Amino acid sequence: MIHAVLIFNTSGVPRLTKFYSTVHHSPQTLVQKIFSLICTRPAGLCNFLDAPELEEFLGKKQREDERLRVVYRSYATLHFVFLVDAAESELGILDLIQVFVESLDRAFENVCELDLVFHFDEVHHILAEVIQGGLVLETNLDEIDRSVKQAAQARKTSYASANPLSLGGSSMGQRSAGLQTPLGWLTGKLTGVGTI
Repeated sequence: MIHAVLIFNTSGVPRLTKFYSTVHHSPQTLVQKIFSLICTRPAGLCNFLDAPELEEFLGKKQREDERLRVVYRSYATLHFVFLVDAAESELGILDLIQVFVESLDRAFENVCELDLVFHFDEVHHILAEVIQGGLVLETNLDEIDRSVKQAAQARKTSYASANPLSLGGSSMGQRSAGLQTPLGWLTGKLTGVGTI
């Protein structure tokens, strides 16, 4: 099971934190502990490590296949970290991180740290398309991209139909069909003004 998905920058500032298990201590302390484990590792080591010291944060594990493991990848200034138990394949999780990063790249066209800060709701949506409740739902990039685009289109349509001040005159729903937009009102008042 995937217990947590974390993204933080090279200074240790969290940019995304999603926990699928109950955290018994401060989540910020857990993020700092994971960052300290990762930032001290030399670049030549593998991208996963056993982390028995994290058990105090998520509870003591009784069985061997429940032992916690940190799987991470670093891209430019961001560390993508998945906290999983030993039942998960480390190489499978590395591939899942790649799928998540490529999905973010498709949504933001070369994702960077500022995209995660200013579009955190869309980042959480993309993560929810990939993982739900600590289990992997989708790994097909085209399906993830299609779902994200459909959700964005639905938000735009919902906003345009619910907001009488939106400027989408022909795309407005029945609710605001009789209302005139401010731009339409202003255009009607200024018709003929300034023409020779």
